[in-house]
Amino acid sequence: QVQLVESGGGLVQPGGSLRLSCTASRSIFSATFLAWYRQAPGKERELVASFTSGGILKYADSVKGRFTISKDNAKNTVYLQMNSLKPEDTAVYYCFANWGLGGYWGQGTQVTVSS
Repeated sequence: QVQLVESGGGLVQPGGSLRLSCTASRSIFSATFLAWYRQAPGKERELVASFTSGGILKYADSVKGRFTISKDNAKNTVYLQMNSLKPEDTAVYYCFANWGLGGYWGQGTQVTVSS
């Protein structure tokens, strides 16, 4: 069983920054898909940013130019750098990873953007 542990969420003012981390209990070097999703109250979970094994990055239109996904294979960790945060970015953020035989979710970390 693979575990994904997220950290880095919290309360931040509009315009501020946060960096989320997701550490896996298995090597992410061989992962076929790594991603961050988010779910706001009353809304469906949505894809925020992702890596494919071919090195392709994708971002939701709402976060392009503000969020950056990255990874450190040596630390088995995926990051989400979030800049210029807006109140509409408030959500629970989830890490997701797939090694080709099924995906795994983290427990989620709350991000609240409010003055």
